Amino acid sequence: MKSWIFLLLAGLLEISFTTSMKLSAGFTNLKFSVGFITCALLSFVFFNKAITHIPLGTAYAIWAGIGAAGTAIIGMVFFKDPISLARIVLLTLLISAILGLKLIKA
Repeated sequence: MKSWIFLLLAGLLEISFTTSMKLSAGFTNLKFSVGFITCALLSFVFFNKAITHIPLGTAYAIWAGIGAAGTAIIGMVFFKDPISLARIVLLTLLISAILGLKLIKA
């Protein structure tokens, strides 16, 4: 169970580092540049801890999925990225796949 918490934290930190990257304005904003580096490093640390008990392929798919879905949602909510029915349906499918991988622990 601890590994799954590490994996969730790694995914949430991936959302944080991609958001920080956007806010860093090409790494010209020091505060967000440091935030990016910190979140990226912590994301990899927690991902590394997670893969000690979760199969690598499953862990990577979930980590990347959390990051992709979360980043897309942040983009739509805060950065005015396009919102369409197709994007919402596909993000819902992605989140469903992530939950499915967790439930079957494949």
